[in-house]
Amino acid sequence: MFKEWGFLLTEIWVLLALAALIGLFAGWLIWGRGADCSECERASEAKDVELRRLRAELEAEKARKAEPAPAPTPIPTPTPVATPVAAPVVEEAASDVGVKPQGLDAARDGIPDDLKLIKGVGPKMEKLCNSLGYYHFDQIAAWSPSEVAWVDDNLEGFKGRVTRDNWVTQAKTLAR
Repeated sequence: MFKEWGFLLTEIWVLLALAALIGLFAGWLIWGRGADCSECERASEAKDVELRRLRAELEAEKARKAEPAPAPTPIPTPTPVATPVAAPVVEEAASDVGVKPQGLDAARDGIPDDLKLIKGVGPKMEKLCNSLGYYHFDQIAAWSPSEVAWVDDNLEGFKGRVTRDNWVTQAKTLAR
């Protein structure tokens, strides 16, 4: 039974050696034969030079922005001929932005929509919207850009939330 094992073991060792030689030859053909790294080194050096140039430009730009602007040269004003009259005091207009959307006194049929389904609206925001008269998705979906601006400006503690979270688009989807 064990008489032919010597031949089999020799054959296995010969085949392993042959496979190793073929692997070494293939590796030499693919990676080792005439591999010239000088081109890669030149490309790497060029990138390093470009990186140093860009960093220097960035530092120069930062330094330029940090410098104070030169003071403007004063323009001589002509001497008034007549006696100056005090300008009337004008109160500034209210800084309200946009137009307030139409609100409701209470939810239709006493059942408000769950505004918390809109991304960015939590329980506190829902109460704030209800206090402003907004109870339903279709109300929010109908807001114009100027109405969105007004709501964005008047959400105490949440300014800009309507635009940032895109409430109008979400409300149009939920109103369907």
